[in-house]
Amino acid sequence: MKLKAGIVGASGYAGIELVRLLAKHPDVELACVTSRSLAGTKVADNMPALRHLLADDMKFTESSPEAQAKMDVDVWFLALPHGAAAEYAKPLIDAGKTVIDLSADFRLNSLDIYKSYYKEDHRAPELLKLGKYVIAELFPVSKGDKLIACAGCYPTSILTPLIPLLREGAVGTEGIVINSYSGVSGAGKKADLNLIYCERNESAKAYGLVSHRHLSEIEEELGIAAGKDVVVQFNPHLAPMTRGIHTTITLPAKVEGVEKIYEVWNKYYAGRPFVKILKGYPDTQHVSNTNRCDISAFYDPRTKNIIICSAIDNLIKGASGQAVQIMNLMYGFDETAGLA
Repeated sequence: MKLKAGIVGASGYAGIELVRLLAKHPDVELACVTSRSLAGTKVADNMPALRHLLADDMKFTESSPEAQAKMDVDVWFLALPHGAAAEYAKPLIDAGKTVIDLSADFRLNSLDIYKSYYKEDHRAPELLKLGKYVIAELFPVSKGDKLIACAGCYPTSILTPLIPLLREGAVGTEGIVINSYSGVSGAGKKADLNLIYCERNESAKAYGLVSHRHLSEIEEELGIAAGKDVVVQFNPHLAPMTRGIHTTITLPAKVEGVEKIYEVWNKYYAGRPFVKILKGYPDTQHVSNTNRCDISAFYDPRTKNIIICSAIDNLIKGASGQAVQIMNLMYGFDETAGLA
């Protein structure tokens, strides 16, 4: 019997990717797809590129926490903005469902930090400790986990290479500078003059400097990995591309060369299908439309710094693909099911 899955908020970019991945998953039945704005309309008509994967009669259901909690669905994916996801998680968990949340609502351990970065009180504070922050390769999961907080897209590109190194004490923790470049889809599916084609085409710029929301989870998880507070300089940029994130991290070396870096990475990622350790330069076009994270490292003998590069697809490895990968691991499916 196939696992029954539902998606709340399926009309955004990450939601569309979830529909695509789950509709072709060999062990999953896509049982419900919700959208308040598209309720009652055919899913295939709104996602014509997926017509070959979807039943002709599948329609968007009205989004309702109470109604979804009563449905015969085993696992719910929440592809919602922060705040809204918390309102759905509580009734679904109370009904015994498993929730995999792609928003930021359960990524942080501190209500005060959440309010500081997201400018509102948490709407389900009693669930914060239940939420389990997960990057698929770094945090074990099981069927007993009921509320998964998927890492954000920028953090996935940063924490995947950094957490193993900090856990092993392979690099320094002072003066870390992180520059990340994201495709415009990372801003979500919305009408915004600053995001239209004529504004972003052939144009790159920094934004959200000093206090980008993802900085909160980046520093929290790096601190946990290092066993002490870690403060980083995080500089996000918009790049003139639809999808993808490229990250460059500069941090102090403890020893000359990158042999130790690759030794640690090979220890953590040997046999993991979605992290590829390179000697050259990761490139967003090489990971586009995949669930892969490509990483590499370089040593600068002049500055005594390690320079780490990574590349992911922000909508897949940075969101929907990682969520499906986590589900696969939770339920004992092949890790690559629906993602190869």
